[in-house]
Amino acid sequence: MSVNGRDAEKDVAHFNLSPTSSLKIQKGDITCWFIDGSSDAIVNPANEQMLGGGGADGAIHRAAGPELRKACYGVPEVHPGVRCPTGEARITPGFKLPASHVIHTVGPIYDVDNNAPASLSNAYRNSLRVAREKNIQYVAFPAISCGVFGYPYDEAATVAISTIKENCNAIKEVHFVLFLDDIYNVWLKKVGELLPN
Repeated sequence: MSVNGRDAEKDVAHFNLSPTSSLKIQKGDITCWFIDGSSDAIVNPANEQMLGGGGADGAIHRAAGPELRKACYGVPEVHPGVRCPTGEARITPGFKLPASHVIHTVGPIYDVDNNAPASLSNAYRNSLRVAREKNIQYVAFPAISCGVFGYPYDEAATVAISTIKENCNAIKEVHFVLFLDDIYNVWLKKVGELLPN
């Protein structure tokens, strides 16, 4: 089944972020998500090299095809081996993905980062900033830093939802497309606490 929000509305939990922005949470594969293929973007939880990795990062690179790696390779390094420092974001076309763009952001490694909540918040904030700069109206996030980077789900959900609520202006819809039941359930619980409808 497609995770296109238009085709699977019954499987999507809706919440209001502001009078002009909404938040949608669903289970699924973010590489399959899209809205219109022109003003939509998925967020890739990348590493600082931006050349692909494990988990969602690797899945996004595989689904987009080799053109994505080539485009990432073309992003200038800001330090040797670093194209996107932790908390920052870069954007590329989506290539073979159904979404038009990929926003690459680097979340913190929980046990290593001295201020993991600030770094995680920056990753969400800068992803939305980059989206606005490219007139992206629909953005889909995974649970940044919740895989091998070891961020506890409950803490990550609080940072993610709070940051998006504060930075959603000019974005019509923010989606969370979450692969694991455990993460999906935590996000639904937390959004109910932080965004009472």
